[in-house]
Amino acid sequence: MQFWNGLEEVPQGLGPTAVTIGNFDGVHLGHQEVLTRLVSAARGHAGEEDSPARPQAVAITFDPHPLQVHRPDDAPVMLTGTEEKLQRLAETGIDALLVLHYNLDLAGLTAEEFVKTYFADLLHASVVVIGHDVRFGRGNSGNFETMVELGQRYGFTVLGVDDFALSGHTVAETARRCSSTWVREALDTGDVAAAAEVLGRPHAVLGEVVHGAARGRDLGFPTANLASDSEGMIPADGVYAGWLVDATGARWPAAISVGSNPTFHGLERVVESHVIDRPTEAVEDFDLYGQHVRVEFLERLRGMVAYEGVSKLVDQMYQDVEQTRQVLADLPLD
Repeated sequence: MQFWNGLEEVPQGLGPTAVTIGNFDGVHLGHQEVLTRLVSAARGHAGEEDSPARPQAVAITFDPHPLQVHRPDDAPVMLTGTEEKLQRLAETGIDALLVLHYNLDLAGLTAEEFVKTYFADLLHASVVVIGHDVRFGRGNSGNFETMVELGQRYGFTVLGVDDFALSGHTVAETARRCSSTWVREALDTGDVAAAAEVLGRPHAVLGEVVHGAARGRDLGFPTANLASDSEGMIPADGVYAGWLVDATGARWPAAISVGSNPTFHGLERVVESHVIDRPTEAVEDFDLYGQHVRVEFLERLRGMVAYEGVSKLVDQMYQDVEQTRQVLADLPLD
């Protein structure tokens, strides 16, 4: 996947293209449906896949999120950082991602000015794939019908994608449209299993392993602590079963603690992963400090509790490890 950070990085003479637009925070199943349709539209538009006439599948997104510009106090926490977002977008098969720096000048473009500048003049779009709820242009004045009208004016076809809803799953009794808001709601309550259903994969936080207070090691449960600038929305305080993926790509089962260590009167929220069931030969030289790792959350085991005395905490940690082992026992590594 090509990555264009701003319109100045788009190759001259590009075209034709199949284009979609969105924030794509989380790249959840709804986003994946639109992007899959985009790729299909590009592949099927001109017969042979290697034909010079075949449109490239291009997704347009924004940085920062528009709400961070218009209403910074109400802006949502981003589900994924840049690294995770790029990886997930690349997995959909799109040819290129164009990131537009979102500012008030961009926000001030009318719907037609936006489409003419980016879809027609820059990308020479021949097909546009969007959801029926799309909004774009100054004051969100443009909608699906607007895009169809502009397509007729500027020579591209518009394909609409219906909302992608989940029903009959553990996360919903009735169908609900997949959305980044839904994922945030789930993570806010620690329901990482529900978040995974909407995302189509476990939610993850990525960051560097740094030195902590070493309490876990002293108690017999050494942990890999993520740096405070880690990327990805951190779920509610509690203990989770999940995976730690190290810098080599090795996937380790882990009991994950999120919170401020109330038993020790901590103040700062931290993400700590205790890797369990390491091979005997890896126990002594298992050093993750300085590595950039990925922590995946599969199931919440319990909330965060302040225990009266260290011995009670240690007893609970043994139970957490055993429960983690049971949760992960029958799950595939992927």
